[in-house]
Parts: sequence; structure tokens; C-alpha cells
Amino acid sequence: MQLTVVGIGRLGAPYAASLAGIGHHVLGVEADLATLAKLQAGRAPFDEPGLGETIAQHAVTGRMRFTDSYDDAAAFADVHFVCVPTPQQHGALAADLSFIEAAVTGLARRARRDCLIVAKSSVPVGTADRLGQLAHQAARPGVTVSVAYSPDFLRESTSMHDAAHPSRIIVGIPAHRPQDETLLRTLWRPWTEAGVDLIVTNLATAELAKSAANGFLATKISYINFISAICEKTGADVRALSRSLALDPRIGPAMLDAGLGFGGSCIPKDIRALYERATELDVPEARFLRDIDAINIRRRHRVVALAREAAGGTLTGKRIAIWGAAFKPGTDDLRDSPALAVARDLHTEGAEVVVHDPKALPAVREEAPHLQTADTPEQALDGAHLLLHLTGWEPYRHADPALLTGRMATPRVIDARGTLDSDAWAKAGWAITTLGAKPTALATQDT
Repeated sequence: MQLTVVGIGRLGAPYAASLAGIGHHVLGVEADLATLAKLQAGRAPFDEPGLGETIAQHAVTGRMRFTDSYDDAAAFADVHFVCVPTPQQHGALAADLSFIEAAVTGLARRARRDCLIVAKSSVPVGTADRLGQLAHQAARPGVTVSVAYSPDFLRESTSMHDAAHPSRIIVGIPAHRPQDETLLRTLWRPWTEAGVDLIVTNLATAELAKSAANGFLATKISYINFISAICEKTGADVRALSRSLALDPRIGPAMLDAGLGFGGSCIPKDIRALYERATELDVPEARFLRDIDAINIRRRHRVVALAREAAGGTLTGKRIAIWGAAFKPGTDDLRDSPALAVARDLHTEGAEVVVHDPKALPAVREEAPHLQTADTPEQALDGAHLLLHLTGWEPYRHADPALLTGRMATPRVIDARGTLDSDAWAKAGWAITTLGAKPTALATQDT
């Protein structure tokens, strides 16, 4: 089939590649001209494992092409997947739906024959029905433009695998459009024949499928960080507790790593949008989502407080080394990154902050030019009074602390991800504190 994907970002690019991978011909629509130029040259517009190679491969086969023209998209296909951003509104908790509304109306206005638009961007419940109304109003006389909703469940750093091997497919179809279900079943047949579960439901249920999943994951992460805070007060071991919880088949091991908390482009803004929508619907139980968000933010403040304590009560003039800036390992994405938030707070308090990250340094230099950067983890340590481990990259986990001690002005480390071998670092002469453990005495003398 011929399909379009509108918005070739961190959702649209992997999804477009996955559709090409199961045999469809895909036209990607991207408004950002710099991104479009990279795509048309057969290159990935951002760092995601496997994306660049896949784009190059499908560019050769002709299964993927790219344009900035909605007219081209409307002429090319009768099924359009919309994957544009739905960020948090500035100064509010609700989602900004202007991009998805513009995409749907832009396609509907140009359609010269009946077509189906499938929204995939994260949206508050009730949005897809509104998009259907907008499409109907924008369509030419005699042309039917219907809107379905199918959420994504991709994870950054593994999105290529997730898109090609979906855990499930959820789609909401308007009750009066059974033919849309038939069409989408045909489109997704390679996946369903491979055993992927397809759940067909109404629009509201499909919309809630993504926000409910992200809200649950946020709850799980913040819960283990609540337990982590208790461990710091009592001397209990949050890592052992996490393993204990993981062995309970009702709970499982995913998202039980205590530490600096969640970030990224999806979970934080999705739980805030869910809270806002639930408040609009007069659902008082939504208040717990604010607590989930607050617990997550307090973990960042806790790390800053520990750094201040380790620096003798003030961060002014102290050189602080930061390992990690991306919101999670495996990506260069800085959106709502806990690590970057901590680095910025340290700088605001007067510290001289030096950041290393295996992938995100170009983005750090662009988004936070007031922070210093180091090309290697070792260089970041030179003359530093304190090291903060903020993103759990594998190279940091396997660093040899004995080889690093001499680079520091004072060998002190705060492990906010809990992945460093605390015994090995202590034996190498470091004062180490780990989130979720009772704090050890950090040396605070000036050098």
C-alpha cells in the first residue's frame, strides 16, 4: 500500500521505517527544512540506534521518500499517519494540540478522494473526536475524510525494534466507520499474522491507552523513589528492595530502578495532560498524579542538596563534573532531562559545571551554552571538587575508579542512578553517596 507519515521525528521516523519494512511504500512529510534535507540525503535527523541505516536502505529500495508538501501527501496515499509533536503548553499543564490540528486540517483540505487519517501523537481523551470534526469541516464537498486513533508505544533508544516488533496495536475507530477497521487490518496484517495482538475499540479508549500506560509507569517509578527516600533515612537498601519487588509476579522488574527519576518527551507531559484533562472532567482522583510528578521533581532537588552538602554548604566557585546529560542512556534527547535540570540548577547556584555525555554533547552546547562540556568522561573530572553520575550510560558503570582518583581536586561522587559499584569506588579512595542508601560522610574540606 501507499501510505504517508506526517511528522518525521522520534515517533514518525521509526514508525515510517517500520511500515516500509513490512512492504508498504511510505511518503514522509516533514516541515522542518533542515530535518527534511537530512532525510532526503538518506540520513537520520537525530541519534537513534539503527535509524540511519534503515533510512538509507529504504531510500535505495524506493520504499521511503520525503517531502514538505501536503499536496504531494494527499495525492500519494489514502491512509495518512500523523505523528507530529503534542508538547506541553507553555505556562500550563495541558497539551498543545496546534500541530496535530494543523496536520489533520491540512491533509483534509487537500484530499481529492476519500481518505483515512490515523492520529498517533499522544493526545488527551476526547481529542480524536474533535479532529474528526475538523477534518469533516475542512474536506472538499463530496470527499469523506475520517479520523481514527492508534497510540504509539515506542521507547527512545529502542524505538526501531519497538516499531518493527510492536508489543500490541490499539486502534480506535468511529462506530459508523467499520470499513476503516477492515482497511487497517489489511495494512497491519504482517504484524498480526506474526502474533501481535490487535485491539479495536472506540476513540476514547484508544486515546487513554497511551496516557494510562505512561501514568502507570510514572507511578511505579515515583513509588520506588518514595521508598528510596525512606531508605536514605533508615539505612535500608533500595536495590535489595527493588529486587524483592521484582520477584513478585504481580509487580515485575520493569521501572523499579530507584534514582533520579523519569524524564523525556512523553511521560512527564503525558501525566500532566492526563491530570489536566481529568480535572476538566471533574475526576478528583487525578490529584495523585500531581504527587507522582512532585516526587519525581524532588529527586532532582535531593541531588542538588547532596551536592551542596558535599561542597561544604555552598556551590559557589566549586567545579562540578557531570556524567550524563540525556534523559536516559542510548539517546541524545535532552527534553525534560533530569540530568540537565540538575546541571542547570548547580550552575544557577554558582558552580562551575562540566558535562560529559556519550551522545548528547552537541545538544548540550546548543541548549545550555552556559555549561562547560568535556569530550571524555576523564576530562570532565580534571580539577573537580565533586562528580555527579546522572545518566546511567554503560561506560560510566565500567569506569575504573582507581584510575580516576588523581584527576579530582577531591575524590567525591554522588551516584544518582545507583549503577556504580560503591564498594569498588570506596576502596579506590572515593567518598561515595548513592541515592536510596543512607548517606555516608562526604568530605567537605576545601582544597
